[in-house]
Amino acid sequence: MKVVAACMLAALGGNASPSADDVKKILGSVGAEADDNRIELLLSGLKGKDITELVASGREKLASVPSGGSAAVASPAAATTAAAPAAAEEKAEEKAEEEEEDDEFISNIFDED
Repeated sequence: MKVVAACMLAALGGNASPSADDVKKILGSVGAEADDNRIELLLSGLKGKDITELVASGREKLASVPSGGSAAVASPAAATTAAAPAAAEEKAEEKAEEEEEDDEFISNIFDED
């Protein structure tokens, strides 16, 4: 993920096709280690492609992915009554998971192995 982020930062900085050295420099600036194999794999996949177009394409694909789900309920009133507590509980669980992921991500940024 950090290699992808470094590539995106390079692109945002005006470098449309960053090199492995560019990615390593960005990662090194924040104390992250660069894995040459992952960098080369990503750069070979990006070769000849516009990062902006790839992001736009990914957004379109993501928009078509169904999210959530619900069970069939007999009446609209019952659906509202039954779904409210479940939705609140699910939302709380999702928020807790997101916070854990954010904490892990942030701790990895500042992790000095």
